Amino acid sequence: MSGFVGIWNRDGQPVESRLLRRMTDALAFRGPDAQRTWIDGAVGLGHALLSRSPGALDEHQPSSLDGAVRIVGDVRVDGRADLVRALASQGHRVAASATDAELVLYAYHAWGEGCVSRLLGDFAFAIWDGQRRRLFCARDQFGVKPFFYAEVGDRLLVGNTLQCLRLDPAVSPRLNEQAVGDFLLFGMNQDLSTTVFADIRRLPPAHCLTAGTELRVSRYWTLPADEAVRYRRAGEYLERFQELFGAAVADRLRTDRAGILMSGGLDSTSVAATARGRTADGGKPCLLRAYTSTGSRLLPDEEARFAAIAAAALGIPIVYRVEDDLRPFDGWDKPERRRPEPESDPLAGAEADLLRTIGAECRVLLTGYGGDPAFRAPATYPLRLLRQGRVAALAGEVWQHLRVHGRLPPVRPLAWLARWTAPADPPPSYPGWLNPDFEARLDLRARWAAAPAEQAVAPQGCARPEAYEFLTAPDWPSLFESYDPGVTGVPVDLRHPFFDLRVVRYLLAIPAIPWCTNKAILRLAMQGLLPDEVRRRPKTVAAGDLLTALLKDASPSWTARWPIAPELTTYVNPDAIPSPHDEQDPDRLWMNLRPYCLSFWLMQEALMPT
Repeated sequence: MSGFVGIWNRDGQPVESRLLRRMTDALAFRGPDAQRTWIDGAVGLGHALLSRSPGALDEHQPSSLDGAVRIVGDVRVDGRADLVRALASQGHRVAASATDAELVLYAYHAWGEGCVSRLLGDFAFAIWDGQRRRLFCARDQFGVKPFFYAEVGDRLLVGNTLQCLRLDPAVSPRLNEQAVGDFLLFGMNQDLSTTVFADIRRLPPAHCLTAGTELRVSRYWTLPADEAVRYRRAGEYLERFQELFGAAVADRLRTDRAGILMSGGLDSTSVAATARGRTADGGKPCLLRAYTSTGSRLLPDEEARFAAIAAAALGIPIVYRVEDDLRPFDGWDKPERRRPEPESDPLAGAEADLLRTIGAECRVLLTGYGGDPAFRAPATYPLRLLRQGRVAALAGEVWQHLRVHGRLPPVRPLAWLARWTAPADPPPSYPGWLNPDFEARLDLRARWAAAPAEQAVAPQGCARPEAYEFLTAPDWPSLFESYDPGVTGVPVDLRHPFFDLRVVRYLLAIPAIPWCTNKAILRLAMQGLLPDEVRRRPKTVAAGDLLTALLKDASPSWTARWPIAPELTTYVNPDAIPSPHDEQDPDRLWMNLRPYCLSFWLMQEALMPT
């Protein structure tokens, strides 16, 4: 999670070295191992290095292959060997010791702006092409790495840390009211191209930015919906998945030690089991440690028990965090807990504390995020194939299920009928505490009504639209950014093997029956790696909402300490906010706590030095 920043004075004025140095030094919290700057007249680049693998200290940026094209970024390239072979076919001989950033430079020299279509992994970078007087920037396909930019007068600022860009005095503190309205209504900004600050924009996932005589932002990739993978032998499906998933985990384990956010569920334990036999760069074993959050008194669950079974079988040490003692907004008044944008999770401070504990032991953290959406195949999937007229395809998948499992897939016509005839879930209630002037100025009721229609929609004919829409939902980039050091202040790099592009494309392309229903292919792949008690464990639903349980457990006088910032009244009528202790519905509770979340953030903003 290295930090980077770039400045281009497009009017030709020389970059202020003091400003660039200040901005680069401000990134030292996320890149503590080295900070470097480079200036060439009107262009300046800064980089703060976080060493994550044995040879990473050699990855000095800003870097160049020829002195004319230079890169800064936070880059982790997957499938390095395949990329090196593709570069060799273009006449570029790449040393095995080339850093990931250098691989991106080679790709740029070979294919220009088209290089992004050749890149796999998590990345955000800026390339200055001195010959063409052009700045080329890109963000990875799923938005794991953040990227921000600002045009202020003739100056273009780019970087992966929002607060860093705000250090330029030309960047106004003026808020983007639409983002504030989205936060209060939905808990997050629905526009992936903006931030809460009017002057600073966000590069959406799978987009690139090109700045020359003009600035252009364009999409370079869209998740395929019509790819199909079909093998003759059932075993080929499993073998290919094991190959791809193993590569996804291995590419994220180029480090000498790593943590794993491991519940007792199948996804994260499968990541742990796959990682267990992998080695770090240099052939040394990668030391692993698991971290598990669990309830005991407020929300009893079996996650700790199943996680312990998996950890013991894999020989991985495990650290537990019991959630009963957490408190909403605990420590939010501390400067180190300050967030660059409003945060909708009142327990986010506790998550940051967990990351600090992890960061004292390792700098890479694996997760099981992405397993549920990638395998998503509802019970109505067979009916959808029938309605699409794909009878032969359904018959083939049923035959595969019979060959793999020795039985026909379960037929639940009553469940199908209930699913297709059931009325839609009632929409959440519109908040009654918005400031009427603010509400009218932004037409928030229309925004609220239009929100469902603006969500990602799978292309026509997509066999698994639920999986497609789940994978492309705006919630994922928001979640990824919430763990970024630019938000948490902790230099820990979270990596998500189930969001590996090769794995996602494969799982969307293979027949859902029998491979994706009940995560069958993952359960088969983990045979002999995970204990059967964990491998065969059914998907479980949480016993309840932790935040609701915590507030029910606390006294009303405790919540009276939550402050109301004077600026909050621009957006909210504080007197109309219901008491959190009177609310039993978790969705309404989370909504009614958003004004408090915004209030805490506004109070911290008021303390921001100018």
